[in-house]
Amino acid sequence: MMIHDTSLDQLSPRPANSAPRVVLYSHDTLGFGHLRRNLLLARALKSLPCPPDVLLIAGMHEAGAFDIPDGVDLITLPAYAKQSDGSYRSRKLSIDLRHLADMRARMIHAAVKGFRPDLMIVDNVPRGAQGELEPILSWLARKRDARVVLGLRDVIDTRDKVRRQWLRQRNFEAISAYYSDIWIYGDPNFYNLIDEYQLGDLINAKARFTGYLQRDIAPVAAQAEASQRQVIGDDDQPYVLCTVGGGRDGVPLCRAFLQARLPDGHRGILITGTQLDAQSRADIAQLAKSHPEVSVVDFLSEPIGLMQNAARIIAMGGYNTICEVLSLRRPALIVPRVTPRREQILRAEPLAARGLIDMIAPDDMTPAALTRWMARETTAGAVAGRLDLKGLSRFKDFAAQALTPAKAQTGPLAA
Repeated sequence: MMIHDTSLDQLSPRPANSAPRVVLYSHDTLGFGHLRRNLLLARALKSLPCPPDVLLIAGMHEAGAFDIPDGVDLITLPAYAKQSDGSYRSRKLSIDLRHLADMRARMIHAAVKGFRPDLMIVDNVPRGAQGELEPILSWLARKRDARVVLGLRDVIDTRDKVRRQWLRQRNFEAISAYYSDIWIYGDPNFYNLIDEYQLGDLINAKARFTGYLQRDIAPVAAQAEASQRQVIGDDDQPYVLCTVGGGRDGVPLCRAFLQARLPDGHRGILITGTQLDAQSRADIAQLAKSHPEVSVVDFLSEPIGLMQNAARIIAMGGYNTICEVLSLRRPALIVPRVTPRREQILRAEPLAARGLIDMIAPDDMTPAALTRWMARETTAGAVAGRLDLKGLSRFKDFAAQALTPAKAQTGPLAA
């Protein structure tokens, strides 16, 4: 994918005293996870002693409905949709995949080139979805005045699948050519992806683990409280919360939760996400009519308040959900996704083995199974100190160092 455009090279230099600039990119092909992680990182960046201007590049139109911190702006790209077999298509437009990838690449190239960041943090995909970052990464490498970092969640997929995918997508070459650092948002004593995936000396030399990104409710407390009032008003009845992220693959869990029997004296809250297809949305709405004890909402820009005050949480096993459950120490039952990636179950199984969560495999998830879990005693959520949850603090340290003048940077950031 070649993009040749010199029109922005004539921009006047940035003022010497201007705020640092950071780009956070996420490709967002399935659910809200990558975007929500970048929003969390954006808030952390804005709390630095010298807060940067932050430009978010997101891959879905729902991004504009989330709460965007002051000093952060947003570009939303025409969306990809990830299908059950792992392939991609256009989510909304009737154009072919190559056309969509080219259009997104040009938008990213123009935005980053115009913004001229000091630091760009790429979430999860070294060359971007469908290779869309290759042109701008090549441009940044030639400019040599911006640091480029790859941010990885704790688990990607099975070893064989990751190795095949990284070789096919030329990720090793991209990391060698474009990236100064890799920040892994996890605890190597729990899951060390460098060793697990046998990524080699190149990756090991650039990688640093931050620990898990613990949620702090204080920065979003007012919004979280407003979201809670929006759903349940002043009702002080205890409730069980079920949430399925974006919702595209959460229909079986939504159905099972609506048909399960809640504990005596409890109500239910179901957040379905906005990415259900029209027929699934209609089916869930029809089923909910028979269960008035459950409040159904499709979207909350900040669900952390509902999570904090829930008696119990039932959810899928995405990275952000797990970090929130562990941060809040809430009793949680996780029903992990197993396709098209096994990332969620690879994370959930060892967490359950340590007693940090409860887990049901998707094939075993039924209304009766949910009913039994809600009725029994559980110690899940009550155990602290078994995982490194200091990721946001270390992320801020790494980012502050990366934003120091380029002449002071000599290699991967110190742990």
